[in-house]
Amino acid sequence: MAALALSACSSSADGTASGTTTTSTKPAAPAAQVSISPGDQVSPTTPIVVKATNGKLTTVTVTNAAKGNAVKGDLSADGLTWTSSEPLGYGSTYNIVADANNADGKQTEQKSTFTTLTPKAQAYPSFTPAPPGDGATFGVGQIIGVSFDSAVTNKAAVEKALTVTTTPAQQGSWYWVDAKTAHYRAANYWQAGTTIKLDANLYGVDMGGGVYGKTDRSTTYKIHDSWIAKADGNTKQMQIVHNGAVVNTMPISLGKDATPTHVGPHVISDKQQQVVMDSATYGVMPGQPGYYKSTEYWDERISNDGEFVHENPNTVNQQGNSNVSHGCVNLSPENAQWFFNNFNLGDVVEVTNSGGPSLPIWDTFGDWELSWADWQKGSAVTG
Repeated sequence: MAALALSACSSSADGTASGTTTTSTKPAAPAAQVSISPGDQVSPTTPIVVKATNGKLTTVTVTNAAKGNAVKGDLSADGLTWTSSEPLGYGSTYNIVADANNADGKQTEQKSTFTTLTPKAQAYPSFTPAPPGDGATFGVGQIIGVSFDSAVTNKAAVEKALTVTTTPAQQGSWYWVDAKTAHYRAANYWQAGTTIKLDANLYGVDMGGGVYGKTDRSTTYKIHDSWIAKADGNTKQMQIVHNGAVVNTMPISLGKDATPTHVGPHVISDKQQQVVMDSATYGVMPGQPGYYKSTEYWDERISNDGEFVHENPNTVNQQGNSNVSHGCVNLSPENAQWFFNNFNLGDVVEVTNSGGPSLPIWDTFGDWELSWADWQKGSAVTG
């Protein structure tokens, strides 16, 4: 009996009691948890983010509830985060199903549904000038503009979504002409050969008052050689300056005392070989003093209230001697054709000593009337 008892209590060489059995139990891994953001009524440009803790994501499916199409997204390299990679739609409902496995391979599934906001209105951005066709170029005075079909009250947010890139780089700024229209120009005329890229990343942007951006748009403008005409009401002469050098001088007749030509820089916004000019378009009707209606040739518009550079054979004797027009810059047929062949959209006509008021900023395009300091005050973004 003593021998048996001794044997039962003896230890092995490693100190473990002989005849004893040991076991260990590994604790279960915590369940994976899945979080999904954002919640309801967000902008469609706010990304969907799915995150896993205590595990890794295995599958994430986001589906438009009405259309059934899946939303694209990317899973991070560590498997912890999935982020949508495309914008959503306004007023749309999305179903989200996300699966994650914990360290033991046990699956957790999380489902969610949310709806994006529905705008009161969606504002479409129209560009000025319109996106050009192949090979189209503009002059050094061309104003860049974006206008909307709804009023903008959150101008700073919209302006921050408008990006202008110039090559070579030139300082520029936006100016809000009215509640629906913003213009962009440089401190001085554009440099000849400049490329201007406009990116309007407005989709999903809160423009204020329940109005949101309808779409993103982009375009590129090319600036050609510098063509500037300098029309002097005192000398009744117009110098033509090409890339800084005077290349022509021609006699002119500006607006008479009753209808003086606006003073200051004008920008050519349209050109037509012939235009019917009718005073009724600005309120002087048939039978009233000063009424006229006539067809004029080689016409280049320099303001929206009826000022053109054009041929007028009836005032050739006055050209170079007196100002007798209704506000236009009158030229001889020969000079008008030369001007028409060389000046194009965005080129500049600077009028001095006309006796007229400054061209209003809204009058296509009076933007260059403002000093650079005053122009910058029209921006909604400070600093």
